[in-house]
Amino acid sequence: MHLERETWTDAEKSEAEVALLPVGSTEQHGPHAPLGTDTLDAEAVAEAGADRYDDPVVVAPAIPVGIAEEHRRFSGTLWTTESTFRAYVRDVVGSLASHGWDRVVVVNGHGGNIAALREVTARIVRHDDAYAVPFTWFDEVGEHSSEMGHAGPLETSLLRHSDPETVHEDRLEEAAEGGSDRWGDWQGRVNLAVDSDEFTDNGVVGDPRESSAELGEELLDRSAEALCDLLDAVRERDPGPRE
Repeated sequence: MHLERETWTDAEKSEAEVALLPVGSTEQHGPHAPLGTDTLDAEAVAEAGADRYDDPVVVAPAIPVGIAEEHRRFSGTLWTTESTFRAYVRDVVGSLASHGWDRVVVVNGHGGNIAALREVTARIVRHDDAYAVPFTWFDEVGEHSSEMGHAGPLETSLLRHSDPETVHEDRLEEAAEGGSDRWGDWQGRVNLAVDSDEFTDNGVVGDPRESSAELGEELLDRSAEALCDLLDAVRERDPGPRE
């Protein structure tokens, strides 16, 4: 059940015990992929997981702006502070919990959100009347996880499968030529770069020419299956006493 498509009376009748909250970002993804890539990918995974799951699942509207100031030099990028982002996620989870959907998986599509989501879901579990865990889709695709860049083969492939009309395939060559093969500017284990334009001319990290709709289908299948397994675990989890 996708909340934004339902009436309140239908939502009231839902027998769902768990909810999914897609979280993405509005940020540059090179010359070939849309600013909303992270949100579109998170929504695709959440929808696929909900469709496959044996029991009813509530899918909340996506949070489309995240922690993305590292892309500020590229036009169209939007961002918020970590404190604002954490507070917003916590409020939305609290809203879901108030209707009885107090077990929430936050389906994340943006690497910059990971640390903040880890912190806020732990805070929710410790202090709120809800249980929440983060799920970052590109960490759940097996051996492909090591290929994750930015607007590279993984993100582009998932888009080419789930939202193909958003990808400018005629710009893949340009994207690869102006991109970087690694995130950051490193001295030993220290990343000297603060913003992405310091190491990539057009915002790309990785080679999107290696993307395909077929790979995207595999990525969606793997991440959706992992999400369903997590939903089982979240439903069965006893979080223990809260404050």
